[in-house]
Amino acid sequence: MTPYRYEENPLITPEDVKPYHENFEVIGAFNAGIAEFKDEVIMLLRVAERPISGEHDVIKAPIYHPDKKELEVKELYRTDERYDFSDPRVIRKSGSEQFAYLTSLSYLRIARSKDGRNFTVDPEPFIYPSTAHEIFGLEDPRITQIGEEYYIYFTAVSPMGAGEAMVRTSDFINVEHLGMIFAPENKDVAIFPEKINGKYYALHRPVPKSNGYPEVWLAESDNLLYWGNHHHLFGLRENHWDNARIGGGAVPIKTEQGWLALYHGASDDNRYCMGGVLLDLNDPKKVIARSEKPILSPEADYEQHGFFGNVVFSCGAISHGDTIKMYYGAADTSMACAEISLREVLESLKL
Repeated sequence: MTPYRYEENPLITPEDVKPYHENFEVIGAFNAGIAEFKDEVIMLLRVAERPISGEHDVIKAPIYHPDKKELEVKELYRTDERYDFSDPRVIRKSGSEQFAYLTSLSYLRIARSKDGRNFTVDPEPFIYPSTAHEIFGLEDPRITQIGEEYYIYFTAVSPMGAGEAMVRTSDFINVEHLGMIFAPENKDVAIFPEKINGKYYALHRPVPKSNGYPEVWLAESDNLLYWGNHHHLFGLRENHWDNARIGGGAVPIKTEQGWLALYHGASDDNRYCMGGVLLDLNDPKKVIARSEKPILSPEADYEQHGFFGNVVFSCGAISHGDTIKMYYGAADTSMACAEISLREVLESLKL
């Protein structure tokens, strides 16, 4: 199975996106949710903007205060021993895995295309931080269409942790905020596009702190807002490409053989790939088969090099007939797309 990467890749880069904030720079336009709306492909970008810092010793951390509707930029010095600045994405407390601040603020912005290859980016955010759960930003959206409604859910980050929030739209203009659907620490949610035996289902990825691993769970709901009856679905695999962490990717695709969920997996050297898992059509708690090898691995230069290299990370795909168009973030920097054969993906999965 050989994915066909578009010649236009990367489709969107940070240089294609004008900063929304004054004295900021766009460092990432990636991990977009995907939807088809009317005659367009909608790419809901995670746009990461960073305060421009003219001094090498100064690290700036943006914090949005929704009560004041103000963006604060906190200045920290590399010589401050209270903090660990080794990861360019976060500022950690010294000696701790927990972070104190992020070095960028992410929000969600629409890019539109008639052909799925050439996109135009809207000038302003579509969804911007608006609650106390979102003061560090919004990340990695997915979009599930149910009827005429589009449910958009994303990771909301704050000092309270990273959880999953959701909004709803029918026109990609007006948005209804529906609140948090999974409390911290949880992310990588993917909601199935239809009810199964009268229930809605969602993949999600809690992050246990006392015991356990970052693995994929299944939840069910009567109304898309309140989720329960949680079930551990599948986990990490030693000596495999997904031995360190896994999580939901694109919205599950309905096939004759079962529900195909494209998911991401990372190895212990932080190499992110995409694979697939096949779930029973009538009972998605049953795993039928899973990728022994990745469907897509970081091989192109734009996938191997960037803000955080060796990453392919999909939050959305379009499936028509035998063709899956998998849009994905590359190196936490840009957006790309690869076409893969549905038949070949299904044939590659193993019990």
